[in-house]
Amino acid sequence: MSVFKDKVLLITGGTGSFGNAVLNRFLRTDIGEIRIFSRDEKKQDDMRHDFQARMPEVANKIKFYIGDVRNKSTLKYAMKGVDYVFHAAALKQVPSCEFFPMEAVKTNVMGTDNTLDAAIDAGVKCVICLSTDKAAYPINAMGITKAIEEKIAVAKSRLSGDTKICCTRYGNVMCSRGSVIPLWIDQIRKGNPITLTEPNMTRFIMSLEEAVDLVLFAFEHGKNGDIMVQKAPACTMQTQAEAVCELFGGKKEEIKIIGIRHGEKMYETLLTKEEAAKAIDMGNFYAVPADNRDLNYDKYFKEGDVKRATIEEFNSNNTYRLNLEETKAKIASLTYIQNELNGIPNLV
Repeated sequence: MSVFKDKVLLITGGTGSFGNAVLNRFLRTDIGEIRIFSRDEKKQDDMRHDFQARMPEVANKIKFYIGDVRNKSTLKYAMKGVDYVFHAAALKQVPSCEFFPMEAVKTNVMGTDNTLDAAIDAGVKCVICLSTDKAAYPINAMGITKAIEEKIAVAKSRLSGDTKICCTRYGNVMCSRGSVIPLWIDQIRKGNPITLTEPNMTRFIMSLEEAVDLVLFAFEHGKNGDIMVQKAPACTMQTQAEAVCELFGGKKEEIKIIGIRHGEKMYETLLTKEEAAKAIDMGNFYAVPADNRDLNYDKYFKEGDVKRATIEEFNSNNTYRLNLEETKAKIASLTYIQNELNGIPNLV
């Protein structure tokens, strides 16, 4: 029997790429109900029609709730009777968060606080908060607000009672909404050179299916307050751009370098050096346990961490680096890419 059998799952920001991936994975299982919580009625209507057309026998399991994580009252209404929550609502575009940082605070910080409060009040059994590698050593507004999201989740976990709260932190999810590969495909089809910020920039890459796998791993194996990280591979942006050109007939020699955008790093970090010192190796994943000491630090002064100075961080420069053929194979395996190559429309 599945742990989701007859259970109610709520996904905040559920009309996004992650929500669609979860619906595709779960809708034909024995799950009882999946609630899509978001503020965009047009995206909800598109999603409703898409799943009614593709999965008419199970589409009635999807329930749509208009609301905003910035508004706690709409969350309280949607949380009634919910067993599990995947908190995916966020402002995620680095440049837009740089120009409108308070909007990122309202959604990523206050929205997370509201979501967790509503979940705890409703007696939800487990909440998984989706975070990003940009939360580790953050330099931009998006990363800073996601780092605060993680801190809120860990702090709430100390007093969450029977509600388990975990975070998942992952790198670039290929072909998710607003990501670069769909932009490159569009540029190639219009006969334009593809635009690349910085050839030597490295990024972790993972599929939407792997993002869902990480959330499910945290759901099943994470302890209250844990931050879960997948051991993802990385590639340079030049390699990724060339792979897309080879798949879609773009001209590699015409790639246009436009420079790093506001708030971007040359490489990303999934596990800081400080976190690596206490991280638990779980095979394909790391778990960073919560620091559950209280504020009476005097009684801990003898417990210094001598390992901290010798363990390196886990970043996109020191993880396994995919070559061009490996990158092309990983991109080509995506459902989104298969649909694009075969002329099938993608909703996300």
